Amino acid sequence: MATGANGGVGANAGGAPLQHKGAQTALWLSTFAFTACFAVWTIFSIIGVQIKAELGLNETQFGLLVGTPILTGSLIRVILGVWAEQYGGRVVNLIVMILAAGATFLLTYAETYPQFLIAALGVGIAGGAFSVGVTYVSKFFPKEKQGTALGVFGAGNVGSAVTKFAAPFVMIAMGWEAVAQIWAAALLVIGVLVFLLTRDDPDLVARRATGQKPQAAWLQLTPLKDLRVWRFSLYYFFVFGGFVALALWLPRYLTGVYDLDIKTAGMLAAAYSVPGSVFRIFGGWLSDRIGARKVMYLTFVVSVLCTFILSYPATSYVVEGTKGPIAFHMAIGLPLFVVLVFVLGFAMSLGKAAVYKHIPVYYPGHIGSVGGLVGMIGGLGGFVLPITFGMLNDLTGVATSCFMLLFVLVGAALLWMHLAIGRMERAHVPALSQLPEFPELHGLPTAGRDAR
Repeated sequence: MATGANGGVGANAGGAPLQHKGAQTALWLSTFAFTACFAVWTIFSIIGVQIKAELGLNETQFGLLVGTPILTGSLIRVILGVWAEQYGGRVVNLIVMILAAGATFLLTYAETYPQFLIAALGVGIAGGAFSVGVTYVSKFFPKEKQGTALGVFGAGNVGSAVTKFAAPFVMIAMGWEAVAQIWAAALLVIGVLVFLLTRDDPDLVARRATGQKPQAAWLQLTPLKDLRVWRFSLYYFFVFGGFVALALWLPRYLTGVYDLDIKTAGMLAAAYSVPGSVFRIFGGWLSDRIGARKVMYLTFVVSVLCTFILSYPATSYVVEGTKGPIAFHMAIGLPLFVVLVFVLGFAMSLGKAAVYKHIPVYYPGHIGSVGGLVGMIGGLGGFVLPITFGMLNDLTGVATSCFMLLFVLVGAALLWMHLAIGRMERAHVPALSQLPEFPELHGLPTAGRDAR
């Protein structure tokens, strides 16, 4: 049976669900739009380096500058997700892109540090496009395909790599102001084109046909009291917030630690951003096939290993040998560093997709609010972490302190996930919690048994 006249999901001869009409167009154009938004959202990762030099900013001030757009884009995600549920993601996305384009263009008129921070708040509107797109795209696909679809959409994170590849050349040739102006114009044009070439989501069309009113905003927020939502948010704080933070921080890290020029640093930083974005598609597909839980375990274990190695600072040792002092020097060379951040970006890309695979399954009627909250917390990681990176640099003087922080964060997320899964498994198998510590002792009398 094909898709019905009302646009609903039907089934083929084998009973498999079909996607809604216009699903592929909505998916790929929304991904294109989100790519443009993400390129604007992370624009300070490149132009911020020149602004830092012009204004004489310290590391903490630079971290605040590059993180400020992330703050705005994060805080507005919940309300934008709710509005996308109520009024349709298509029109909300257009408004977001127009406002972000205007703010990015006005950025060129800033002259002082406070003015740059205010302008950066406006640029951050672009980041709100994520929760709008997740809500909009998920409406077109059955749950069996939502992991893959949202993985494709989330690959729009590659916009940060677009900025890292292109912005340094534009900035060197024409100045950072030209970067902001060109990015703003592209965002405006893309936003209008996507609006004209897509259609409203099936839920909105069905509500209009029946005259049904959208669910009240406060009802959309009721699932947010569920502890599981906040656990998902911690996962996303690392896999997405950490990704954004490093996407912003790596050009500065590479120029400072490895003494590279901004063009080379931008392109090498893209070796992290590209896998951290493009492989999100694979992460969505893998979550559909083997389950999001297994993908999250893979993400966290690989990330723990990578961040542990990257945390180790360049160190010199002197060992008192039998024939005199023996000196050692340990440091991560540039080639190994690039490989490690590539692997870290790959692992994070799988995790980003796996987190959002959970949401339509657990909360099908509240994708906007739950997805918005998870996205907000993850985005706040992209705001808080760069500032913390700068503070740690100023306080400790150790460049690798940023990876030390990420190691602690991912370790905590892995521990919480493992404990939560253990509790869920025991709850579903009550007899399991009643078994003795050693299965071979089951059925034996307890009297006289060694209490150890």
